[in-house]
Amino acid sequence: MNKRSRFILVLAVLALCFVFLWPSIKWYALTPKEDQALALSSLENIKDYSNVKATDDLEALKAKVKADENAPLEQDQKWLLKLAKKNYKAMGSKLPENVGLLDVMRSFSSEDELRTAIEGHYRDQILDNKNTYKNSVKLGLDLSGGMNVIVKADLDAVVAGKDENSNIDDATLRVNAMAQAIETLSGRIDRFGLSSPTIRQQGDDRIYIEIPGSAEADQINSIIQGRGILNFRLVDTEASESFNSYYAANRANTFDSQGRLINSSIIPEDCEVLGVYSTDEYGLDQRDGYLVVKKEIVLDGKHIKSAQVGSEGITGRPQVSFTLDSEGTIIFGDFTAENVNKSLAIISDNRVKSNAVIREAIRGGSIAITGFGQQEAENLEKVLQTAWLDVPLEVESQQVLGSSLGQKAIRQGLMAIAIGLAAIMLFMLIWYKGAGINACVAQILNLYIMFSILSGFNFTITLPSIAGMILTIGMAVDANVIIFERIKEELKLGKDRAAAIATGFSNAFWAILDSNITTFIAAAFMSQLGSGSIQGFAYSLAIGVASTVFTALVVSRLIFDVGTEAFHKKRVSIGWGIKQ
Repeated sequence: MNKRSRFILVLAVLALCFVFLWPSIKWYALTPKEDQALALSSLENIKDYSNVKATDDLEALKAKVKADENAPLEQDQKWLLKLAKKNYKAMGSKLPENVGLLDVMRSFSSEDELRTAIEGHYRDQILDNKNTYKNSVKLGLDLSGGMNVIVKADLDAVVAGKDENSNIDDATLRVNAMAQAIETLSGRIDRFGLSSPTIRQQGDDRIYIEIPGSAEADQINSIIQGRGILNFRLVDTEASESFNSYYAANRANTFDSQGRLINSSIIPEDCEVLGVYSTDEYGLDQRDGYLVVKKEIVLDGKHIKSAQVGSEGITGRPQVSFTLDSEGTIIFGDFTAENVNKSLAIISDNRVKSNAVIREAIRGGSIAITGFGQQEAENLEKVLQTAWLDVPLEVESQQVLGSSLGQKAIRQGLMAIAIGLAAIMLFMLIWYKGAGINACVAQILNLYIMFSILSGFNFTITLPSIAGMILTIGMAVDANVIIFERIKEELKLGKDRAAAIATGFSNAFWAILDSNITTFIAAAFMSQLGSGSIQGFAYSLAIGVASTVFTALVVSRLIFDVGTEAFHKKRVSIGWGIKQ
């Protein structure tokens, strides 16, 4: 590789690393703490916050215009001007030259439309911060504090309780049961306002849950031990319309902080209010509104034998079809005959997943539901296929770590990296003189590349990860020492600067590559055979090995070449007792 190619390669790698690192920089350095806390809250809390803020802002705008019809747009309201331009264009009108707040408000057809726009503005900002966090490097529980829980799912009990007429084999049933259990837990934890949980399957029958921040152990256990069996309930249309009218006029005073009705008398005693949910662009449940449904369960999900996604014959719209067992067929047939033209809600884990109108009595046991998009249909199919499942969950282990201990661990880890890096850089500067500067630059770039890759792949930094970084610092300087010693040997033979550097790098190449390859192999085995903190150490070490080879053989060589050709240096300052 010639010098120009090496220079272009280094620039390309550094630029790519900055792209990887930018979400972490934006999140940890540029996002205020209060915005971070809001972005890390549940989708329910974000929705409620945006709703309340939009209502308050709308009232403030109306009061400002009432006081002064010529009130101008403030700096933080300039985003409304873009929407106003689109609205005027849609109406076929021209935007006034001196646009005021009143002109902007008039561009919206109603107050609800303006409130929705303001709510969307808040929501987009928060979800953008949430997306930034998702793409940034994470801090493990040992650094941020929180709780981790390992939950065991009793899949044997699921298989034992399978319907004799079910056409699902045991292996598929186990996979579906785990998927349904994970989905149910994810929805519950988000609904209870627990921030940014990590939920993943561990092995065949265990679920690993990691919840940063403070959380009550009893609350977590109550969430996990809950059940998410799907059921069908009748919708009280009249009560729903009445409630939604009441809610539109009393948004801030309808529910308490726990989501319970403040005034339960606004709905019939035999009913309850449930949210209607759909999946947003982030794949999270988003509440679209509310329905008042009967408390009595019409049909339990255990009567569903199978479900599949198809398309409606005439319109081609997505359609979910499912089949009931014999008992369910009789129950559903009698119920639908008695409630023609009424609405039936499909509910999972106290969330309305679908709402359909009963057009006629359904007696064959085969039911088709339409009225949603392809993704929603596929999600509903997955729910219906395992609707009857009641997966017994048991908390196998639970560990809580205080946030103060995590902050202390962060300080200690950063201090260890800083002291280790400073000590090594000082040694290299004293022992190798001018060439030590080369090693210092390589060390800094090495850490930069490591953090960038960790951020780019959304890895989690833990204490073992920091240990891997510290080990990498020592390994990286070891590569520089090998190169420098080889160059010194060539200088002692009387070679000039350019020849000594070229030969020194050539002789050191395989020694560096061999030692780092063996370390990389060990890290690869640890990452595959280990788990948890061992994997964190292994990933950090493997990334460090790759960045060490790059900085030692490419970056260091480029710095030497720049000194030789750009600054026309004839001598090499590389240690004591070296004469040229």
